[in-house]
Amino acid sequence: MTSKNYTETQYFTFAEDTPLTLKSGAKIGPVTLAYETYGTLNQSKSNGILIFHALTGGANAAGQHKGAKKPGWWDNMIGPGKAFDTDKYFVVCANVIGSCKGSTGPASTDPKTKKPYGLNFPIITIEDMTVTQKYLIDHLGIEKLLCCAGGSMGGLLALQWTILFPDSVESCILIATNYKHTAQQIALHEVSRQAIMTDPHWNNGDYYGKKLPATGLTLSRMIGHITYMSEESMEKKFGRKLQGKEKVGYDFTTDFEVESYLKYRGSTFVDEFDANSYLYLSKALDYFDLCEGKKLTDVLKGIKAEFLIITFSSDWLYPSYQSKDLVRGLKFNNVDVSYLEIESNYGHDAFLVEVDNQSKLIKHFLTKVTQSRK
Repeated sequence: MTSKNYTETQYFTFAEDTPLTLKSGAKIGPVTLAYETYGTLNQSKSNGILIFHALTGGANAAGQHKGAKKPGWWDNMIGPGKAFDTDKYFVVCANVIGSCKGSTGPASTDPKTKKPYGLNFPIITIEDMTVTQKYLIDHLGIEKLLCCAGGSMGGLLALQWTILFPDSVESCILIATNYKHTAQQIALHEVSRQAIMTDPHWNNGDYYGKKLPATGLTLSRMIGHITYMSEESMEKKFGRKLQGKEKVGYDFTTDFEVESYLKYRGSTFVDEFDANSYLYLSKALDYFDLCEGKKLTDVLKGIKAEFLIITFSSDWLYPSYQSKDLVRGLKFNNVDVSYLEIESNYGHDAFLVEVDNQSKLIKHFLTKVTQSRK
């Protein structure tokens, strides 16, 4: 929804009278989701596409907010004539529960205490996030989505949707994602969480209105950025270039450009994201296992959507072999699935950068899905 060519965030609140029961058994309510829409919902309400964001993303997927320095996180993919063509499709993106970008999360006010939830916020899962977004899609009057799509964490949400609500989606696009978190992925997140929780200002999650755990969150984000890039992309971008000096200082100040880059990205993140939300969302990722002791082929049995799955050759955080396992499981169940690994040296970040290659694939796939409806 836009006003004076600026994108505006909308809010949907539910579970006001009857709390929402989460997968853990905990209850929460009311729940608010921040969301944005782009394009126009057609009369038959058949052109809806639900976009899921990654770990630190938000509802502002496209367009630009008034006063903002940059457009939405996937602006190069959503809009007139783009991959998700808003001249054809009605695109929705909602901030997940547990985040800090408008939806109910640890920094939100607990109605019982009238103070920020902090660690009183219940543990959430990818399944909980997906369920809350179904409430939003029902609120918008969309019985069946043309497509649900996402990269990284967003891909987990899109995949979960096809399992939980098989009759409510026609197709699914998964980019740089998997169907369960591995030991390595969990380990990387745990180091990031420990960086936050060992910051003396974290104060067991009770830092609102006080000094922020800035050092811990900065370090956590620095770790994250290393995993988002590939060795090749880091070497190409930074190499051994020095930062603001002609020779190394033989001390512990910043010598290399890559050091300066990581420190900058980490420090700016403190102003953009809530430390507790980082803990909750990363834990939700680690809890994600579509199988939960069952065979993958059995879990995928009820899926009715057709799939486009995209991976990137240099993505070592969500390597292609994980998506290939999913492709085999889907094909075993006679699900229509297209798969392509894109050659790229951008690592996991490729899903935000490799616009041209992704756009061609997505445009073709959505056209195919739309025509098959007729």
